[in-house]
Amino acid sequence: MQGGVIVASNHISYLDPPLIGAVVPRPATFMARKGLFDIKFPVVRLIMHYYAIPVDREKTQPSTIKEAVRRLRGGELLVIFPEGRRSETGELLKGKRGVGLITKMSGARVIPAMVVGTEKALPFGARWLRRTKVKVIFDKPMDFSTIDIDKEGDVQEIITQKIMDAIGELKRRYADNSG
Repeated sequence: MQGGVIVASNHISYLDPPLIGAVVPRPATFMARKGLFDIKFPVVRLIMHYYAIPVDREKTQPSTIKEAVRRLRGGELLVIFPEGRRSETGELLKGKRGVGLITKMSGARVIPAMVVGTEKALPFGARWLRRTKVKVIFDKPMDFSTIDIDKEGDVQEIITQKIMDAIGELKRRYADNSG
C-alpha cells in the first residue's frame, strides 16, 4: 500500500514492534513510550531515534501528534499500538483516543493487525525468550475520510473504537482459534 498508512495492532510483548517491523513490506516508524529513548543500550537508543516518535503517556504533547501527522502526510508507514501499553493478560485494553485523532488529522488509512504468540515467546515480566510460533495477521485497510465531524459527534472516539473493534474481530476470528 502506497502513501501514509497506519498499522494499528494489539500489544502483548516487547517483541511486537520488531516483529511487525520485520513483516511489513516497507520501513516503519513507531509511536513509542518516551522512556524507551533513555535505555542504556546504545544500539536500542539509536534505533529509537531513527524509527520511533516518543510519546509521553502521562500527557501527550501536541508536537507528538503533529509529528505523526507530518510523517503520514509525507507517505510514511506508522505503527501504533492503540492500547497505549502492553496487555498483561493478552486481552485487548481500551484504545486511546490518539490513534483516532492522528487518523482523522492525517487522512491516512488504517490497517488493523493482530500479533499472536509473542506473549508466549517473551511473557510479561520474563527475561528470556522461549521458543514458540508467532504470527501477525493483517486485515483490510479502513478509510475514515468520510466521517463528518459535525454529524458523528466525538470523531476521535468513534474512529478509535472502530479500530479496536476491527482488532477485536481479528482476535475472535484467528487468534482465539489458533490453539
